[in-house]
Amino acid sequence: MHKVKAKGILSAQNGMNIYRGCTHGCIYCDSRSRCYQMNHAFEDVEVKINAPELLEQVLRKKRKKCMIGTGAMSDPYIHLEEELRLTRSCLQLIRDYGFGLAIQTKSARILRDLDLLLAINEKAKCVVQMTLTTYDDNLCKILEPHVSTTSERFEVLKVLRDQGIPTIVWLCPILPLINDTEENVRGLMDYCIKAKVKGVICFGMGLTLREGNREYFYEKLDEHFPGMKEQYMARYGNLYQLASPRHEKLLRIFGDLCETNGIMSSVSGCFDYLHEFEEKGPQQMSLPLGDF
Repeated sequence: MHKVKAKGILSAQNGMNIYRGCTHGCIYCDSRSRCYQMNHAFEDVEVKINAPELLEQVLRKKRKKCMIGTGAMSDPYIHLEEELRLTRSCLQLIRDYGFGLAIQTKSARILRDLDLLLAINEKAKCVVQMTLTTYDDNLCKILEPHVSTTSERFEVLKVLRDQGIPTIVWLCPILPLINDTEENVRGLMDYCIKAKVKGVICFGMGLTLREGNREYFYEKLDEHFPGMKEQYMARYGNLYQLASPRHEKLLRIFGDLCETNGIMSSVSGCFDYLHEFEEKGPQQMSLPLGDF
């Protein structure tokens, strides 16, 4: 970990990353790609220590309320959050200033901040996005070694369901020749159905590899799946998009299950929902509580 004082916190699309880098160790992580110009070791997480101050400055000046997003590049609930509580501090500000929240994670640590999620959802809209890739928890521990297992994430989704907080699941990536099975897709979708998720984002059955994450992914294939790297190289070479050989069949299963159970499956529809701010009654901005 190393701390920096950032110059800005929100992107043009109102997204923020409090942390840069990650300790979850997911073998397929696109955020390792060199195109993102991360000039430090991925596990040496850069901490924007002044994120709450920057966020308050921006929220105070905004003329129109909107959804604030976080978690697209780096998970807001990595292990460091237990001590630093920067995500919690930013959620407190989003609550205090009456903005909406679209937060994405793979960690059950998010339930620590359930009080804030509920408060934000009462004023505006809070959407929790949870990534699910692998129904088998034993395989999950190989592919995503330092994060909550899939079954633990399912328990989080059920808590959010019972508390009236809408959820979106990211069903990706589906790794060719590893978890691209009908059993896996049906198992994950069963979780989504039982948790009554609002929508599922799926860009297709496969994954993407770029310079930076490709090398790490292949290193982990050699470690956990001997001989698999050679199969990948023979089938895909240096392609960016690696579609599962079962892509069409699995996508049909996914689409049918979404349609049958009233789950939004349009990627554009899900993104529209995540970005659409909703007010719930008169807005009275309370003063920041100063508890960060």
